[in-house]
Amino acid sequence: MGYWCINLLTIVSLLLLFPVIHGWGIDGHLTVCRIAQSRLSEAAADAVKQLLPEYAGNDLGSVCSWADEVRFRYHWSAPLHFINTPDVCNYKYTRDCEDDTGEKGRCVAGAINNYTTQLLTSNSGSSQADNNLTEALLFLSHFMGDIHQPLHVGFASDRGGNTIDVHWYRRKQVLHHIWDASIIETAEDRLYNSNVDDLVDAVQKNITNDWADLIPRWETCSLNKTACPDIYASEGIKAACDWAYKGATEGTVLEDDYFLSRLPIVKLRLAQGGVRLAATLNRIFQ
Repeated sequence: MGYWCINLLTIVSLLLLFPVIHGWGIDGHLTVCRIAQSRLSEAAADAVKQLLPEYAGNDLGSVCSWADEVRFRYHWSAPLHFINTPDVCNYKYTRDCEDDTGEKGRCVAGAINNYTTQLLTSNSGSSQADNNLTEALLFLSHFMGDIHQPLHVGFASDRGGNTIDVHWYRRKQVLHHIWDASIIETAEDRLYNSNVDDLVDAVQKNITNDWADLIPRWETCSLNKTACPDIYASEGIKAACDWAYKGATEGTVLEDDYFLSRLPIVKLRLAQGGVRLAATLNRIFQ
């Protein structure tokens, strides 16, 4: 009994000292990965199937939040989920991609580059290499979702909205959580029969219909790169300034006006994350 009490107190203390920053909630990450898996080439689909853990049942979406689940085991991975910028509405890799100690490259953009490179260059038949490639796939899939959540490229001064207390209708929340989960959960409750599959279908229909002409631009990477996280991050801080932070100062009550005007942005970013994850995996596993 004493052992468990001590560990519970330790976990609670850690949560209080180090706020957990998730990119999208479970349903948001699942949506990104389900969209991506539906767009994989035959070669990429086969490679993903081989790398996914057996318990996933060839469903990338089911393990798309794995990187959040292992944060307390892989303490080193915590800074890889986000980017902190100064209080300016632009992003620069050389200025912003670093952890709290100043180590360069330790941010979500750097992580996407790193795990893309691992998947491109690792080609060993050993079980250890296979395990590393599986983790690389799961990290890459998760971080591609993270970088498309606008407040994961947010201001350092408020930790991406984590220190801005607002009310989501009647419930007190931090602004970051509104974008991780509350907008998606409210949409599911009101519009999608409390069913994440219906949300995924709705975003898929937007991709097929409303955004069809934009897809080639979303998929394209500059200078023939495999992944382009700097583009995604630049879009993210702009969306944070234009939509997430706007009208959401300390103590603000956010209701229908905010929800209805921000939901299209959330769906757009989920779609872009899914399309770009698929395009990246298709380039890796040609």
